[in-house]
Amino acid sequence: MDILVIEDEEALSEFIVLELTHEGYNVSAAFDGREGLELALERNWDVILLDLMLPKLNGIEVCRRLKAVKDIPIIMITARDSVMDRVLGLDSGADDYIPKPFAIEELLARIRVIMRREEKRNDLPSMLLSFKDLELNIESRLLKKGERLIELTKKEYDLLFMFMKNINRVLTREVLLEKIWGYYAEIETNVVDVYVRHLRNKLDSVDKESYIQTMRGMGYVMRE
Repeated sequence: MDILVIEDEEALSEFIVLELTHEGYNVSAAFDGREGLELALERNWDVILLDLMLPKLNGIEVCRRLKAVKDIPIIMITARDSVMDRVLGLDSGADDYIPKPFAIEELLARIRVIMRREEKRNDLPSMLLSFKDLELNIESRLLKKGERLIELTKKEYDLLFMFMKNINRVLTREVLLEKIWGYYAEIETNVVDVYVRHLRNKLDSVDKESYIQTMRGMGYVMRE
């Protein structure tokens, strides 16, 4: 398994590389955003660990440019720990977010969660999920509303997939955090509310009921 670490703090980078190598991973490192993006585009990495604050090109921009051409799992690593920083990182395409300082055991656990999720996704057969006039293609990860294609970020896709796989079932914020982000801690449940709002802005029409209904005190549901 190949992992790329893009981190400008050399001591931290060396520590991560050493620990991951000890766990049996093949690890490479870059120390600024431009070098990291070049390395990221050269190979098909299994996971990329990406610092948010990087010289030459920041982590948000690296993530956006990379996700535009490759669907590689990215764990954002940063000292910035506000909810909006997390949302910004995740909305740029990152799959997970871990604030500094962190225990190496937690980072290893996050990597394992992402790899299990990727394995399950790769095992999915070619199929369509439908709800009203929405059609979600699991293989191509494309969403159509009627004849119109709607672009989704990775997290928006994952969230919509959960709702469309569980029609008429109320999903709590905690369940959505566990299934989509892979853990409960570190990210507050209001991040789910932010992404539901993003989806509603893309899906809903002004004169019609929202596709995703709020169940007060419970969570959210797509209900026929």
